[in-house]
Amino acid sequence: MTLPTRPLGKTGMEITTVGFGAWAAGGGGWAYSWGPQDDEQSVAAIRHAVAAGINWVDTAAVYGLGHSEEVVAKAMEGIPQADRPYIFTKCGLRWDDKDPYAPARRVGSPASLAEEVEASLRRLQVETIDLYQMHWPAEDGAALEDYWGALLELKQQGKIRAAGLSNHDVAQLSRAEALGHVDSLQPPFSAIRRASAAEIGWCAEHSTGVIVYSPMQAGLLTGAFDEQRAASLHKDDWRAGNPEFQGERLRRNLALAAALRPVAERHSTTTAAVAIAWTLAWEGVTGAIVGARSPEQVDGWLPAAGLVLTGQDLEEIGAAIGSTGAGEGPALPRARA
Repeated sequence: MTLPTRPLGKTGMEITTVGFGAWAAGGGGWAYSWGPQDDEQSVAAIRHAVAAGINWVDTAAVYGLGHSEEVVAKAMEGIPQADRPYIFTKCGLRWDDKDPYAPARRVGSPASLAEEVEASLRRLQVETIDLYQMHWPAEDGAALEDYWGALLELKQQGKIRAAGLSNHDVAQLSRAEALGHVDSLQPPFSAIRRASAAEIGWCAEHSTGVIVYSPMQAGLLTGAFDEQRAASLHKDDWRAGNPEFQGERLRRNLALAAALRPVAERHSTTTAAVAIAWTLAWEGVTGAIVGARSPEQVDGWLPAAGLVLTGQDLEEIGAAIGSTGAGEGPALPRARA
């Protein structure tokens, strides 16, 4: 299947407007897991997405404390090299194998990043990582210039094809850009969590690609989530303690999800697809990372790849954001050129 693509900044990579997110593939047993997950189901979901035309997979070293990268490598087995998707991963979070539930440390020292890239290359079983991203700003005393310089060096060495930042603000992006071009940004962005609009605007002005994460706000905007499900989340699921899944904020978020349903019906698609398409309507957004635990879940959001929301749709969603009071940030996208 041929799906729409957009250029990922200046990297030369043309990526589909939706990509497979492999966070949940890391399984349970660590601080920010999505609960237990069957590896065979993860492999099946990734392969199903690739067969459907998705041409990139996003993971991170910390997901499952290395396990997600290993699952992604297993999913690539048997797929001809020419048909394999781009593999994007992240660095800068170091964990303690003796205490997997301890929060990962945000480390940016060049020596640490040099160790990390070798470990990811080994787990992913690749010679070059297509996009390598600093997961969070460092908190170990390393300056942004230190870790961004290290990523640029890895790019020169050919260990990575492109270098990006995740969860960095406009000021940090500008500092990095002064040292060497930022190929991409990975910010959190959804109709609920809209504060990254400023960073997305910066990227549009600097030819930096943007792959947003959690466009369905961790399941809240799928149309299949309700208060009962929120209350029954597995104790190993990070969402169980997240404020967006509790009390008044949960009720506002679910009200917004319900407001997306009429838009979905007009387009004969799913609520999930509308939630993702809303992020893709923003100028500067290249693609959206969407997770799945099974092939069936992939089918639920795949229609977003080709869904273009109308001005009326966007106005209606913007009004629903205002009336429900869900989240914060601008409610109407700056339209794509």
